[in-house]
Amino acid sequence: MNPIVLFDGVCNFCDASVRFIIKNDPKGTFRFASLQSDIGQKLLKERNVPSDIDSIILIEGDKAYYKSTAALRIARHLQGFWKLAYGFLIVPAPIRNLAYDFIASNRYKWFGKKESCMIPSPDVRERFLS
Repeated sequence: MNPIVLFDGVCNFCDASVRFIIKNDPKGTFRFASLQSDIGQKLLKERNVPSDIDSIILIEGDKAYYKSTAALRIARHLQGFWKLAYGFLIVPAPIRNLAYDFIASNRYKWFGKKESCMIPSPDVRERFLS
């Protein structure tokens, strides 16, 4: 099973992040679903993700990773120097998540919000779960 990235479907920053992952994942490793979708909610429940997690979530097998851990685990699969970001896992999660939480708590203010989830282009549509 391919790793699945769950993202906030109405967040402009999250939408840009998904597009960035797609652009830097030429092997098509990742699948995507919005947190708001039925499949997203199902995956969260199956992995017992706390309901207060407002973050990008990476599902790998039966495990769920979120916040900076999810971002760094995603980076290790991307092309180019982005793989090197995975090394930041040596920094304790509470320290890494300070920066992550600051950006996440301001994402709507800085980047805006959409009325609905993105509609993927035909060339990547099969990577989105519905």
